[in-house]
Amino acid sequence: MVIKWSTVDTPAGPFCAVVDADGVVLASGWTAFTDDLLPQVAPSLMFETLVEAADLGPVTKAVVAYHEGDLEAIDDIPVSQSSGPYLQHAWKVLRTVEPGKLTSYAEFAALTGKPRAVRAAASACSRNAVALFVPCHRIVRSDGSVGEFRWGPDRKKWLLHHERTNT
Repeated sequence: MVIKWSTVDTPAGPFCAVVDADGVVLASGWTAFTDDLLPQVAPSLMFETLVEAADLGPVTKAVVAYHEGDLEAIDDIPVSQSSGPYLQHAWKVLRTVEPGKLTSYAEFAALTGKPRAVRAAASACSRNAVALFVPCHRIVRSDGSVGEFRWGPDRKKWLLHHERTNT
């Protein structure tokens, strides 16, 4: 199977996405290199050939539109991640967290239906391979601080500010 990847410059830095033949995002994040993304792709979703593309069609358009202020542009982009039932469910729930509203890890755990599973909810954020499209950056610590983020706390702060000013 051939998989495509592309990097686009954004105000938050280079953003790279890896998509399958159907345009489903398998990995993404604020990096110029697939080396930073591929370790996050589940073995069941791995591929044989990786090809750079100048543009990934709807995925590239959504990334550009989001960074220009259209926060809903990412909502309908299909993604694929593989893990156990709780993480699969938590990633779906993350896609329902509204932009511009700070949600704590405890609140996110409650949204998943398991209010006592705060660590598991945090794990869903840290193991999210398709950053932006599954917006784990919208989850913060109970005290409002940003907490951890694979792409750095400054980028997470930028994203949260971007969303607050564009809602």
